[in-house]
Amino acid sequence: MQLIKPAVAGTMESGDIMVTIEPRDSGGVTLELSSNVMQQFGRQIEEMIRKTLAELGVEHAAVHAVDKGALDCTVRARVSAAAFRSAESTDYTWKGAK
Repeated sequence: MQLIKPAVAGTMESGDIMVTIEPRDSGGVTLELSSNVMQQFGRQIEEMIRKTLAELGVEHAAVHAVDKGALDCTVRARVSAAAFRSAESTDYTWKGAK
C-alpha cells in the first residue's frame, strides 16, 4: 500500500486509540506510542500496529499513536482506517464478518 498523505483515525476517548500516519520515502516504519497502560501493554500495542501495517504492505511511514486502553481489535481497526485514508483507498477486504 502506497501512502499519499497524512491521515488520522480514532479518538481520545477511553477505550480507543488515535492513530496518525504520514508517508515517508524511506527508513521503514517509525512509531511513537504513548499509552496510559504502557507498562503492561506497550509492547503488545506496538506489535499490533507494526503487524497491521505489514499486512497492509506499508513499508515506510511515520506513526504517532495515543492509546487510551484500546483492545487489539480497536488498535487494528484504527491503524487500518488511517492507512486506507492515507492511501486514499477504498479497496477494503473485511475478514471475519459473515
